[in-house]
Amino acid sequence: MQAPEADCHFAASLVAAFVNYPLWRASAVAQSGFKVPGAGVLGKWAAAFKPPWRGVGWVLGGMTWARASIFYGSDAGKQLLVAAGAPPAISMVVPPMVISTLVQVANQPIIRASITIQDPGSRWQTVSAAMHGISETRGLGALWHGTSAGILKTVPKYCVAVLVKDAMDEWLPKPAPGAPRSEGRLRSAKKAVAAGVAGATITNPFDIIRNEMFKTDESLPQVCRRLSRDQGVRWLWRGVDKNLVSVAIPIAMTIYLADLFTVMKRNH
Repeated sequence: MQAPEADCHFAASLVAAFVNYPLWRASAVAQSGFKVPGAGVLGKWAAAFKPPWRGVGWVLGGMTWARASIFYGSDAGKQLLVAAGAPPAISMVVPPMVISTLVQVANQPIIRASITIQDPGSRWQTVSAAMHGISETRGLGALWHGTSAGILKTVPKYCVAVLVKDAMDEWLPKPAPGAPRSEGRLRSAKKAVAAGVAGATITNPFDIIRNEMFKTDESLPQVCRRLSRDQGVRWLWRGVDKNLVSVAIPIAMTIYLADLFTVMKRNH
């Protein structure tokens, strides 16, 4: 088993983050229930691609280091635990669980502020202004409000994505020596898409809860009770179409491009 390439993971994550920003923005707006210009589903999708691109630098940076750390750290951590004689279940589950939790906690102020400023009616226009304003008016701890829901969303998403990626890597036949490069790329694409879709499908309710906590400052139980009282079970799939796109695409791109860049680097 070859060691994972850190630079390839970070390059792949940066490309995926750049492509994903408008998709993330559309998902954040839909799940938060913000009122934005645009008629119908297509109009609201189109609005996400138009300026002002609030917080784009912070979002790209946060997405890049977070996703790269999780996938690279999970691969590296798995190899270390396997070498230490850990059981397969431990070596496969513990690294993505621990790393995604730490990343979520570290990124939470950026996540809260960047989602807050996507509201056209927000009194803050930049991530730094939102972080300063939130901490000044509600206390420093308010920047980590919603962390519980964020962990419930992020940790299962990346644990599932990493497990599916590794399972597909074992299950899919490896290209024979001398086979066309397209076979290896198709194999990486299958692995990446399966991991992305699997990771995305379980996250939508937790995204909604987290974003509602940002918007209202309610606790997790209060948000769940209010949404269930006002919307029944419909809230569980609010914005799910956008979430599947905004979550599955960057995960799949990161996995596929990390494989591609690694092969290119090793063949150079």
